[in-house]
Amino acid sequence: MKVALDAMGGDRAPEVNLEGGADALKRCPTLEKLLLVGDEERLRAEAPKHGLDLADKRVELVHAPEVIGMSEPGAKTIRRKKQSSISIAMDLVKAGEADAFVSAGNTGACVAAAQLKLRLIPGIERAGIASGLPNDHGACHLLDAGANPEAKPSHLLGYAIMGAAFSAGVYGVDKPRVGLMSNGEEDEKGTAFTKQTFAMLKEFVSTGRAPFEFVGNIEGHHLFDTKLDVCLCDGFVGNIVLKSCEATAKALSSHLKSSLTATPLRKLGALMAKGAFIELKERMSAETYGGSPLLGVNGTVIIAHGGSTPLAIRNAIRTAVESVDHRVNQHIREALELIQGSDAAPAS
Repeated sequence: MKVALDAMGGDRAPEVNLEGGADALKRCPTLEKLLLVGDEERLRAEAPKHGLDLADKRVELVHAPEVIGMSEPGAKTIRRKKQSSISIAMDLVKAGEADAFVSAGNTGACVAAAQLKLRLIPGIERAGIASGLPNDHGACHLLDAGANPEAKPSHLLGYAIMGAAFSAGVYGVDKPRVGLMSNGEEDEKGTAFTKQTFAMLKEFVSTGRAPFEFVGNIEGHHLFDTKLDVCLCDGFVGNIVLKSCEATAKALSSHLKSSLTATPLRKLGALMAKGAFIELKERMSAETYGGSPLLGVNGTVIIAHGGSTPLAIRNAIRTAVESVDHRVNQHIREALELIQGSDAAPAS
């Protein structure tokens, strides 16, 4: 298993990537090689400071002289900066020299590079980011979480098929439950876009070829308290929902900490419940998931948050390894093959 890590991606690159990469090498026995892509001179200078042994045969530096900034336009910059760490790392996957790509860098650039270089799986119109959220019944994946802000109903149909295949292949869900994000549960609720998507999903399910159960419209609270495997939305809504959830979790943690340390008695109670708080933090923290798979491209691509910590990078690499091991793309292709011939299936 070989993973190409964009060592220059993220708000605190390359430090967090080097530290997270070093940790991943210790904890992922199937990680045969970690390809660190970036400014070789800088990586060599920084690696020892962050616990990464460059003498380790499982580590390889791949020089990339250019970096794509977080605020640069994705597709345009990918075409202009052909020697960027994102471009070169994605080229390694395209050439078969790496099994997966991981980056906490510019999301638009990562998505553009993946679609341009790896191409889409036949039958899928647009790639989508599947971000996991902790649910009372397991994990609910928000799809799309930011890859495609101006989606069409047919794109969301493709997301439903991919999300169901992902849930079945990775989590072993027999009949994934898929919902459509709206402003109410009633069938008639939503915008013109969500109503068209709702109708398309219902029609597709009526053909009997859907590899999922469509539960209809859902609201925000269903992400956490309802048995739901996939929540469909366009990338604009999905990114706002995801970041709002992350910010809420951080604010709640901060408020809780402040309250629990307000008096000596509360501090004692907090100490007694320390194990429960650690468990809650691990369950709710975005760092636990590390990165989100970009579904729909011919390769394993994991996109991490720009503000990722070393722990998040480590877990993003773990997610990449697990995605390859679980043959996620193969499950998507098999699902698409089963529904070929349906007029409601997404066009290639």
